Amino acid sequence: MTTIHDAAVLGAGLAGSSIAKSLADKGWDTLLLDRQHFPRHKVCGEFLSPESQSTLQALGISDSIKALGPSSIERIRLIFENGAEVEIPLPGKASGLSRFTMDSAIHLAAQQAGARLETGTTVTAVRPAKHGFSIDIKQNGKIGTVEARTVIAAWGASQRAGLPGFRQAKSAKPSYIGVKTHFQGLVMEPVIELYFFRGGYLGLCPIEGGLVNASALLQRDAFVNAGKTILMIIQAAARRNPKLQRKLAHAQPISGSQAAVSPIYLNRKPLAWDQLPLLGDAASMIPPLCGDGMSMALRSAALCAPLVDRFLRGELSMTGWQQAYTKLINREFAGVMRWGGLLQWLFSMPNAESWMPHAARLAPGIAQALVRATRLKPYRQ
Repeated sequence: MTTIHDAAVLGAGLAGSSIAKSLADKGWDTLLLDRQHFPRHKVCGEFLSPESQSTLQALGISDSIKALGPSSIERIRLIFENGAEVEIPLPGKASGLSRFTMDSAIHLAAQQAGARLETGTTVTAVRPAKHGFSIDIKQNGKIGTVEARTVIAAWGASQRAGLPGFRQAKSAKPSYIGVKTHFQGLVMEPVIELYFFRGGYLGLCPIEGGLVNASALLQRDAFVNAGKTILMIIQAAARRNPKLQRKLAHAQPISGSQAAVSPIYLNRKPLAWDQLPLLGDAASMIPPLCGDGMSMALRSAALCAPLVDRFLRGELSMTGWQQAYTKLINREFAGVMRWGGLLQWLFSMPNAESWMPHAARLAPGIAQALVRATRLKPYRQ
């Protein structure tokens, strides 16, 4: 007899594993699938903004995250190609924590709550079935099918493009490449440093264990000849900002921590539903410059979980769930993404480095207001 799970979550990143834990906490038979093996390094700023703290508490994972020893971050420092710097205080406590460590911790919390985790499992199709959905999977070369009353898509920004019937990722220009590595041997204050240069920017964020995460968002056309390895690309980026080049001169990359993703297309509007509810980057890809991507992924899980619970209890129809979730996603994310797109555009303007630092010093309130505009409000259940 085929087991019919209450919920299948496709994607075991922050959003997927968080909602799997939340549903398992409520007693639902929850299956969590991901095509990757964990732990793994992922392109990410690895910055937990102050706004993420209330969401972590709502999801019941705040203590698990604190136990990992994240770094403390108090402010943002913008460093331009011409050497000009602008420092902006954060509106509360922020943290730096690697995805390698954080994903594993949330997986453990989800499994302890009763969720079943299957990694190295590729989803090849999702189809309506008699009791909900039928999900075709491929694991260790074997093809199989699982069934669930409902399916939640937390598969990132690009995986749905390979599934029949789902929207393809938009190919609008410009497109970007994301790269990251961890370094040791860097002395960092409790600050996240953003270095700007022609064709992109790179952030340095202190994380657990005295390490520093270096992640960059780069215009693909501007770095086509940068090199064939991730470290070569990061070195090419550093050469475009003298202060960054000096900062990394004696830094030692951690073997195996490198990751890359391409192409990246930044969304201007959130997409809450595409046949299935969408969580995390599948719903919204905010410019990494805003530093709230991890918080938004967690928030989407916190917003969706109560609606899934009501649907499974028979208190809410699928249409009602879609309408309510779409309204919540638009309310929470639409304004943040609009302002994030504006900020991305401002920093990519020609000669931005010549006027932006002066504007920020003359009107510090405007700079802080822009930071606030690209952040989520504290989560309230």
